[in-house]
Amino acid sequence: MSIKQYAVIGLGRFGTSVARRLHEAGQEVLGIDINEERVEDAELYVTHAVVADTTEEKALTSLGIGNFDCVIVAIGNDMQSSILTVSLLKELGIKKVIAKALGKRHGQVLDKVGADWIIYPERDMGERVANQLLSPNMLNYIELSKEYSIEEIMIPSKMAGQNLRDLDLRAKYNVSVIAIVREGDIIISPSPEQIIEKEDLLVMIGHRKDLALFANIE
Repeated sequence: MSIKQYAVIGLGRFGTSVARRLHEAGQEVLGIDINEERVEDAELYVTHAVVADTTEEKALTSLGIGNFDCVIVAIGNDMQSSILTVSLLKELGIKKVIAKALGKRHGQVLDKVGADWIIYPERDMGERVANQLLSPNMLNYIELSKEYSIEEIMIPSKMAGQNLRDLDLRAKYNVSVIAIVREGDIIISPSPEQIIEKEDLLVMIGHRKDLALFANIE
């Protein structure tokens, strides 16, 4: 994995989670917050942490923000600061700006000022919980679009011991297996002859409705 430079603006729970994961993955992470106490706490899990008001252009330029590959705006409940920060980042030429939205209207404004990817943490988490309640065999998922996703699904017990060729999941269920998780190891692009074992998790890609149907097979 190539090392990139990320800046996370806003070190609340969401920003902290993003910054920590990126740093654990060996990436360069700059944590920024207007709250000095949060910045001090962040020094344990980022490359650098600074106190700054990102609604001021001078503050952003002094940090060399234009050199970063991606900036995540995770400002908490201050919508005005969030919107102004995103707007300034795009004016300064940041190619990829990811912004946390507090709601639909906030997200619409962020989109208008140039955010490249808008995240709705509360909505997305709510959907994740609902999906797992509706499809108990589905353990995790990544939404690719409103219609398609990648999901990690426990195999139906009746499929254990068969190979992918015989199961023919693409023809029967309109879904494709892109990896198998087995006892902590990952089998990437498994061959048609790969035998599926009882405790395997299938990493599958397809239409969300087709994946949901497969995840509910007993």
